[in-house]
Amino acid sequence: MTALRLKNISKSFGPVEVLKNIDLTVEDGEFVVFVGPSGCGKSTLLRVIAGLEDASAGLVEIGGVDVTLTPPAKRGIAMVFQTYALYPHLTVRGNMALGLKQARRPKEIIEKRLKEASRMLSLEPYLDRRPSELSGGQRQRVAIGRAIMREPKLFLFDEPLSNLDAALRMNTRVEIAALHRNLAASMIYVTHDQTEAMTLADRIVVMRDGIVEQVGAPMDLYNNPDNQFVAGFLGAPSMNFINAGQHGFEQAAVLGIRPEHLKISDTGPLQGHVTHVERLGADTNVLVKLNTDEMLTLRLFGQYDFEIDAPIRLGYAMKDAFLFDENGHRVK
Repeated sequence: MTALRLKNISKSFGPVEVLKNIDLTVEDGEFVVFVGPSGCGKSTLLRVIAGLEDASAGLVEIGGVDVTLTPPAKRGIAMVFQTYALYPHLTVRGNMALGLKQARRPKEIIEKRLKEASRMLSLEPYLDRRPSELSGGQRQRVAIGRAIMREPKLFLFDEPLSNLDAALRMNTRVEIAALHRNLAASMIYVTHDQTEAMTLADRIVVMRDGIVEQVGAPMDLYNNPDNQFVAGFLGAPSMNFINAGQHGFEQAAVLGIRPEHLKISDTGPLQGHVTHVERLGADTNVLVKLNTDEMLTLRLFGQYDFEIDAPIRLGYAMKDAFLFDENGHRVK
């Protein structure tokens, strides 16, 4: 069954059009991540799916049912926000069970789901604590647990890791991935962090300026971007772009090459000098200014030392290069 279908979704705030004719299908059990820069419309699209914003035009179907005009509480969705949205006067148990209590579900069902959700998220020791007694990661797990207990048709995550530090983000990301495997549930996850998108998604929806630039599996988008925007957005460090004509490629405007595909070569066509070195332990990023005044990042696996202003020549294999036209479209 199709978990979600969006057809020609548009959304305007006054004269400003923030979503433009978006079509998208999410299959049952699929983990789909919306990613893009701030202001691209990804959170607005999530809120339209949830019913927190009305679409200006288009159709929203959840589980095969048209919910375009259905209020949020009746859409069969559960949403997890970056701000946790927990009641400070309630315990973990009270926060997780509140939705089912308000829906007047039988006590035995509430207790059963509470036990399952708290076990899944390792929250058993904290059930009698209040949010103020929990860490940020624990609070987010409570918010996720509350969503699990509702057994929704569709889970919606709105940048749930933004308020966590780096270590907690990684740990919680692993927990969300494990949760998806265990529940086999349909999930839509919004983030501006391409690392979260690459590591969590079955499919990524890359957005810019209210439109969908490309949809696909993480490595498909990484290896076969349709355009310069997608190529530059996915990957850390991001893809290098230089003037194709200046480097012998008259059929294209821009040449793209990922930092890990550049190689130090005595006969390489790209000549310049080292301007900065980032020693990250497991790998080293070298910033290079070419003689054409263009900047490149070279990624080397391992630990290396370079003198600032030292001359350097770089090469690459053509099979690793990407060519784009003057409009940013891929030239194949």
